[in-house]
This record gives sequence, structure tokens and C-alpha cells, in this order.
Amino acid sequence: MNVLSKVLFTSVLLLNTNVIFASDNNKEDNAETSNVQIDDVKVSVVGTWSMLSQYKQFERPFWSETITENSNGAVIADVKGFNEMGLKGSEVVRLMKSGVIDFGSTVLGYLAADNPKNEAIDLAGLSPNIETAKIVSDAYKNELSELYNKTYDIKLLGLWPYSAQVLFCNVPITGLSDLKGKKIRTSNRTLAEFVGALGGVGVTMSFGEVVQSLQKGVVDCAITGSMSGYSAKWHEVTTHLYTLPLGWANVMHAVSNKAWNKLPKATKNYIEQEINGLESGIWKGAALETEQGIACNTGHGECQSGEPANLILVEYTERESKLLDNILSDHVLPLWAERCGKPCVNKWNETIGKAVGKEIETK
Repeated sequence: MNVLSKVLFTSVLLLNTNVIFASDNNKEDNAETSNVQIDDVKVSVVGTWSMLSQYKQFERPFWSETITENSNGAVIADVKGFNEMGLKGSEVVRLMKSGVIDFGSTVLGYLAADNPKNEAIDLAGLSPNIETAKIVSDAYKNELSELYNKTYDIKLLGLWPYSAQVLFCNVPITGLSDLKGKKIRTSNRTLAEFVGALGGVGVTMSFGEVVQSLQKGVVDCAITGSMSGYSAKWHEVTTHLYTLPLGWANVMHAVSNKAWNKLPKATKNYIEQEINGLESGIWKGAALETEQGIACNTGHGECQSGEPANLILVEYTERESKLLDNILSDHVLPLWAERCGKPCVNKWNETIGKAVGKEIETK
């Protein structure tokens, strides 16, 4: 069993166990909620990228079906992906703050310009597997909750990942050393810093611009989730898939305090416990989608999401995992610490650092 298979097998096994317990708890909670009167309410919801599997398989069914069925028709939601509404990811929280949107999701990296704390749980190389990503997310959840309440006047309800962020390239690649001199699309600053440490050039662009940029040679490679890339047909414009997990593109899901404060207590309790179940399901789904994304993009393994592509599979070694960890310690963490400041770094050390056995030196 190769390095990636071992990581995925362990991750899926652990998350399956956690989700079983979460599902059992949800069933008990739903049984209790069914005895509580929930007032009729209609809410507006903005989800993530509507063409990707996370929205199609989790967010949209949850808000358009599950939340209504489990409340016996009391809670009805109008849900659309932010791209369907012509929005940028960072605009979602601003519209929640103004009360235009009730519930919304966006990728934390899209909010990094507002505050570096939004990068804290997904610094490049921090979480080499999904169980570590979950530990990191849980450790920092309260800090993000306070930040969002203060900055955007919203209540954080959930944090979850996409599938592992990996490299799609339209030039031959055998490992990290081949990134030197390459132009690589990154979705956030920390990934760009990782690429820069290897001698590459990070190019920040939106997800929707990537296919055309790969076709025209604007970039040589691009980083995204293994299944996200398959769903967006990146395999049609690339030749190689390098499977080292560089990050998880975490998503936050929140509700406007203006909308939340108007809801009765029983409705709030119901929605929170249902979203807890959604969160658990997406964590499980991300582990499975990482494996499926690799299978579907390369034809190595069974693809259950469509016709498999034939990208050249480039698997990583233990040596490259250690190199990634060294880049995290020597480049990514110090650069992030500079822009986040000493109090922020101290809080990171007390939460995430303590949870994963790392510490950033403060100056």
C-alpha cells in the first residue's frame, strides 16, 4: 500500500467511525425535536460553487430537502451557489452582515485579505491528512466564531473541507522539485508562499478562470481539490496529477445575526443540530472524494462519478512529505506570523499548535 493509500484508508476509517456516532446522535436529536413545535420560517441561503460535488451532494439537498422534511415542512429554504448569483466569495459575508442573505457559505481563503486569521486552519502543509485537518479545524473554531461575530455580525455554524488540494499540471512533473520555474495557480496566499519556497511562481486567480488559463499557457499547473478538478474538467487541459495534499480549502457556514436573532429558540436548536449533521457528512464526504477524485482523474481505481480520465498519476514519497513539513516550518508559518502579529500567533500556538505539536516563534 503506497503512502497516499495508507493516508486515505486511515482517514476514511476514522471519519466513518466519527460520522456513525454523529448520525446516531442526530437521530436521537431529531426524535426529540419532532416533539417540539417549530414555527414556519423561510430563509435565504447562499452556498459554495454550484458546479462542484460538495454543493450538489450536500449543501443543495440539505437546504432544499432535508431541512424541510425533518421539520415536517416548517423550515423552507431558497438556496443557490454564490457563483449562480454572480457573487464573489468574499461578498457573501458582507451581504450577511447587511441582512440581505440569511445563511451563507464561503471558502476561508477568500476572506484572508480581511484578516490573516482566516488562513490559520489551512496553512500550506499544515494538515497532511484529513484527520489532522479535522483536529486543526476543531481547535480554532471558537477563535473564528469570535472573529466572524465581531467583524461581520454573523454566527459561525460549521467548518468543513473540500477534498485534498493537489496539483494538476499540463507539463511533466515527477515531484516538488519540478515546480521550480513553473507558474502555478493558487487560490490563496499561503499556497503561493509554498510555491515560492520551491522556486515557482504563484499566480492567484479565481476557480472559474483556471481552465482557460491552463489552455493558453498562462499557468503550467493549478492547485485545487482532487474531485473539484475532476468536476470542473481540469483533466481535459492537464496531463499530470500530483497527489501530495497541500491543503483542504476549508469552508465556513454562518448565519446573519440579524436573521438568527429573529428565530424562536426551538427553531434555532433544530437548525443547529441539523447543520451539525451536515458538517459531519461533509467531512466524511471529503475523505471519500479525495480518493474518488484521484481515481476519476487518473483511472487508477474505480471512478463512481463518471467516465475516468487518464492523467498520469504522480504519487508522493515520504521524503516529499518531510520536505513539505520543512517548508511549512521554515517559510509558511513565519511569513503568516509576520502578517498576523504576536497576539494572533500566541493564540494559534495555544490552540492549533498545541493540538498538532507545532509552535511558531514570536518576535
